[in-house]
Amino acid sequence: MERVDKAALNALQPPEFRNESSLASTLKTLLFFTALMITVPIGLYFATKSYIFEGAFGMSNRDSYFYAAIVAVVAVHVVLALFVYVAWNEGSRQWREGKQD
Repeated sequence: MERVDKAALNALQPPEFRNESSLASTLKTLLFFTALMITVPIGLYFATKSYIFEGAFGMSNRDSYFYAAIVAVVAVHVVLALFVYVAWNEGSRQWREGKQD
């Protein structure tokens, strides 16, 4: 008879999730920031192009494209930074809760 190691048996078992609500919370956060990543830069691009750069500042069509694109790129970076901040805090909170078990 072969002797089976307990660590080898544990490695074959699927990972267990500690908390299903933390998985759902992570998915909600990811979907929320995905929606923000799509809507905020596109919305800011067209809004700033039409209303701010062409309307308020009276820029030409060509110049307003350029500056609106800069605003959209900055918006993407802001949303991405917010996502990293929220993910970092959520992950460190889950890590701290796991350490207390």
